[in-house]
Amino acid sequence: MRSLFFCMIVLATAISAPAQAKLRVFACEPEWGSLLEELGGDAISIDVATNALQDVHVVEARPSLIAKMRQADLLVCSGAQLEIGWLPQLLMQAGNPKVTSGPGNFMAASQVTTLEKPASVDRSGGDVHPDGNPHVQLDPYRVLAIAKALDARLGEIDPTNAALYQQRLADFETRWQAAIKRWEAKAAPLKGKAVVVHHSSWVYLLQWLGMNEIGSLEPKPGVPPTSAHLSSLIDVTRSGGAIAILSAAYQDTKPGEWLSQRTGVPALVLPFTVGGDAQSKDLFGLYDSTLDKLLGVLK
Repeated sequence: MRSLFFCMIVLATAISAPAQAKLRVFACEPEWGSLLEELGGDAISIDVATNALQDVHVVEARPSLIAKMRQADLLVCSGAQLEIGWLPQLLMQAGNPKVTSGPGNFMAASQVTTLEKPASVDRSGGDVHPDGNPHVQLDPYRVLAIAKALDARLGEIDPTNAALYQQRLADFETRWQAAIKRWEAKAAPLKGKAVVVHHSSWVYLLQWLGMNEIGSLEPKPGVPPTSAHLSSLIDVTRSGGAIAILSAAYQDTKPGEWLSQRTGVPALVLPFTVGGDAQSKDLFGLYDSTLDKLLGVLK
């Protein structure tokens, strides 16, 4: 009887004990939300601040975002001052010391070597990022390095689930490495091809694929295209053998279409991040869609 009574007490305690709260993560961009889903699964709760149709340089620090930031245990953003126009204000208004600095503050670009890091910063040169180009999500090797660093950070903040995070990282790495081999074989015809870009968003993708940027619709980074500058790109686009004029899903397509009409080079909208088109439901789909669209202009 005493044994039965003891078992009933243990069972009642187990039933009444509250479930361990999930780790709450605030992700600035959809690509990091997708990576967090790969690494954390059901062990974490993810709030993503932006979507693929927003310019992440310019985001309003809305009350709903402040509330989510206030509850977060971990902040994951691109960094390299990509979110400089809104993230500091959001952090200040949320007043959450867990994510302001220290282990709870994770910047993806800080985990890898960035490209286009200027020797000096002069605002007359446009929207130049002093810590280098922050758009690291389109180099699969950098994504894997970031995944490993993020997995370690998840385990540091939530040691109870560290083994789970390590297991999920191993699974992700296996699938990701296999996908890289498939993508590189598929993308071989793109090597050496030239493109014109809307914004300096594509440097990591182009370096990975061995492609060349020969012009930009923006006269300076972050400065909207002008008629005079677009006109100056007509000869460059034609003579440089560009296969496409690239823009991201969130960008105005009119400048690219204007140049396309005068050169015959197709204006191509790429997803740029997870959710940028119907195929880009996760990081794997993002790369599949991007390559399919680039290869499509060669046919």
